[in-house]
Amino acid sequence: MNNILDDIVVLDFSRVFAGPAATQVLGDMGADVIKVEPPAGDEARYYGVTKEKLAELGGVSPSFLALNRNKRSITLDLRNEEGNRIARELADRADVVVHNFRPGVMERLGLGYETLAQTNKGLIYAEFTAYGGKGPLAHIGANDLALQAHSGLISITGEPDRPPVRCGTAIVDLHGSLAIAAGILGALLHRHKSGRGQRVESSLLLSSAHLMSYFYTEYWMDGTVRKPMGTANHLSVPNQAFPAKDGEVVIIASTDEMWTRLAHAIDPEKLDVPRFARVFDRRQNRVDLIDTLSSLTRELTCAEIVQRLGAAKVVVAKVNSVGEAADSLQLEAVGGKIMLDAGHRQFPSVASPFQFSEVDINKAKAPPQLGQHTREILGELGYDAEALESLTAAGAFGISQPAE
Repeated sequence: MNNILDDIVVLDFSRVFAGPAATQVLGDMGADVIKVEPPAGDEARYYGVTKEKLAELGGVSPSFLALNRNKRSITLDLRNEEGNRIARELADRADVVVHNFRPGVMERLGLGYETLAQTNKGLIYAEFTAYGGKGPLAHIGANDLALQAHSGLISITGEPDRPPVRCGTAIVDLHGSLAIAAGILGALLHRHKSGRGQRVESSLLLSSAHLMSYFYTEYWMDGTVRKPMGTANHLSVPNQAFPAKDGEVVIIASTDEMWTRLAHAIDPEKLDVPRFARVFDRRQNRVDLIDTLSSLTRELTCAEIVQRLGAAKVVVAKVNSVGEAADSLQLEAVGGKIMLDAGHRQFPSVASPFQFSEVDINKAKAPPQLGQHTREILGELGYDAEALESLTAAGAFGISQPAE
């Protein structure tokens, strides 16, 4: 075995973030991921950049490059009779189908689970929606930010007594992508044991609820509704960012033993005192503790704080910029940064969030150009050059031509 999912074919109709991030994980593990794109392409190809910047980057955005390695791209117009027929033909040969359309769209296209499972009994059919397939909000479309809002995540993010703040990354989408991947892997294992395929359902709603799980449980048990606390949280004190001479450093001392080590590493005379001695003491005297510790960290550099507390086995981390974090030697040391060869150039990419001892999942292919593998994939289905020309004339590929 060269990789974990060798010989597994994934037909990926998903676009933007959650679905593509999930199928990239499967592709990293060796699956043959066939990315079915509309004639204009996955809209993430153009996210977040100007036309001028897009040209500099070779016609595709960093957002797309980040989540679409190890895939082959075919363009199909699913509303065209011939394009739709090809999609069904590919689904008959697939082990896994993934989509993130609104509920009912794939059914209207004749590509729903019940239809495809009739001719492909072992099919794993993974669908990722906004609010799920049923219930009063099922028909509503949404994105990451909408579910940050709906879930209450925004309501606990930011500084006290200030307007709500979104999380800076697409946290619900990317968290959801791992739920999709985990569900698919579970269904593949189930099929290996039972021989049966099945539908796997996930959503932005379930992803966001999972992120908020301990806040919901607290509310259900005693009615507590938490509010924004900046970088702090209600679980322990200290557990937040503190000022330094040249930036900020996050410090977490969640146990009495760790607090004692922190106090002696920074200033035992001011910190190793009865009013801060125990967990409940520190919570009760939160404001005093934060003020006292801040006055001490302000006199030290980030490096000094990290060195002192790291040596004392206290959880500590400098608040890095995106650039500092991306270029971290530690990230590179654990295989978190890989290089992709796009032919005319190489560019770095973030690796999958796990590594294996028995297989190397970091040997990756660059994200595909739009429709790059259309002819190759159709050739595998038995279409010759004449048939391809006929399909093109019939509009199977929309306004785009299948790539050479």
